[in-house]
Amino acid sequence: MSDIQTLKDWIQESDNIVFFGGAGVSTESNIPDFRSDNGLYKKQYRYPAEQMISHSFFVSNPKEFYEFYFNQMIFPDAKPNKAHLALAKLEKMGKLKAVVTQNIDGLHQKAGSKNVFELHGSVLKNTCVKCHSHYTLEETMASRNADGIPVCPMCQGIIKPDVVLYEEGLDEATIYGAVQAIEQADLLIVGGTSLVVYPAAGLLQYFHGKHLVLINRDATSMDHQADLVIHDSIGQVFSQVVDLD
Repeated sequence: MSDIQTLKDWIQESDNIVFFGGAGVSTESNIPDFRSDNGLYKKQYRYPAEQMISHSFFVSNPKEFYEFYFNQMIFPDAKPNKAHLALAKLEKMGKLKAVVTQNIDGLHQKAGSKNVFELHGSVLKNTCVKCHSHYTLEETMASRNADGIPVCPMCQGIIKPDVVLYEEGLDEATIYGAVQAIEQADLLIVGGTSLVVYPAAGLLQYFHGKHLVLINRDATSMDHQADLVIHDSIGQVFSQVVDLD
């Protein structure tokens, strides 16, 4: 039996599926990942990329932070791809109970997914560091001053994206919800992630269900623990197991 058919059968048999995804899910929507040859971390900048998306850099160099952030991490025209659409359909069918994502682009929600745990936050949500007013991405981009720094119209404080920067902890309620979902799943599909970013990758240890499936172009350190490993594009795989018409 082919790997695709096996995955199809397991999805058919399952009624509590959880999907855990990383940057590879969004590369097919033309959003670059971090660690591949064309990824964010391989490009040359004035400072290392990891430094520029750290909390201390945001505080000390807001102008450079936002220059990098808006140019390299914001893709307002990105559209959900086949993987996002297939997951939304599985949720609608009552099979998929949650998406746990390391991505910050909001494409799962754009595709129609409702129960999404965004481990690293979202570029679509933004908060003033001073008065805590909330802003959409559009409002944040429109409120930039001459230096390109978004400023709160209410109190003139800096507006910060609700994304988890280096040196910041993950949101506890989000982690708790993700752990609960993974613990209760009978099928865990992991896709588009190299599983090297912790604590996010550590959440897999909470899965005690029937089948663990890994879909990723490259091998990961968890391949040997999976019941099924497919080295292929995630959109390609999902379009073969879920009817998108």
